[in-house]
Amino acid sequence: MIITTMNGSCQNAGDLRMYQHNMYAVVYSVILVPGFVGNIVALWVFRVYIRETKKAVAFMMNLAVADLMQVLSLPLRIYYYLNNRWPFGHTLCMICFYLKYVNMYASIYFLVCVSVRRCELIMRPLRYNASRRKVDMVICALGWLLVCLTCLAFPLLRNADPDDDLVTSGISTAPPEADMVCFSELPMQMVSTSAAWVILIIAELLGFIIPFTLVLACTCLTAGSLRMKTTGAIHDQGEKRRALRMVLGCTIVFLVCFAPYHITMPLDFLAKANTLSSCTLRELILICHPVTLCLASLNCSLDPIMYYFTTKEFWRRLSKPEIPERVISSR
Repeated sequence: MIITTMNGSCQNAGDLRMYQHNMYAVVYSVILVPGFVGNIVALWVFRVYIRETKKAVAFMMNLAVADLMQVLSLPLRIYYYLNNRWPFGHTLCMICFYLKYVNMYASIYFLVCVSVRRCELIMRPLRYNASRRKVDMVICALGWLLVCLTCLAFPLLRNADPDDDLVTSGISTAPPEADMVCFSELPMQMVSTSAAWVILIIAELLGFIIPFTLVLACTCLTAGSLRMKTTGAIHDQGEKRRALRMVLGCTIVFLVCFAPYHITMPLDFLAKANTLSSCTLRELILICHPVTLCLASLNCSLDPIMYYFTTKEFWRRLSKPEIPERVISSR
């Protein structure tokens, strides 16, 4: 329960913190092993078997790397939420906090790249050649650079001093006896309402709305290619259906994992920045936002499933895991 104090701030009695910690610990424990195994297998298949194919493999490999990085950070998070303490120092806390958003937005970026490339290969297959593979690698490198730079805003908006009082965020969710708080309980920097809205609008546009619009456009174009014959397009209906399944898979991941999070993320930001006056509204937001954050973390387990059901080479090699002759001859 959140209580309103004399100065208008809201104090949390501890139930909300316990609710959040229990939810995070359970969800992260559930997705840890499937996410780790699924992405390791995905990287192995992409690296060994289909590295010469042109069907957005470079983007899928980088997507698997982003998902694997997120999975590798989960044990520390699970420890924190189970023990209600962070004994690993403030620097490691900020690194893990930062990498969470890097991995999430890198996943969004590469899902868009996969959708655009699969759509392009259906609509204009002759434009792809050996030089375009090098372009794909440049796109991947630029994507990582862009994501790493833009995600610096998340740790910068948190209080850099671990000894500062958590009341600066307007909502205290940690008990006074805790050694140190981390992740979502890090206090927010005090920002004006206008600055908060500018940050939120930019984050929503670049981080979700524009990427999701591109994925939807690719889905519509790929689905439309099944009903019409376009000059220079692939006429194999089976190949078009496989491409459509891949793009639809990306769309489903967006809808299930990232759409709910980006609906509640602005509200959660405003609540923690102490720009909302209603304590009841803050409590509702802080109850709903952890659910959407858990859904956003599910993408590291959903992406390998998408690879299996939408990539012909992937499920064929896993169903018949023979070693290709070219691998044997190279050895």
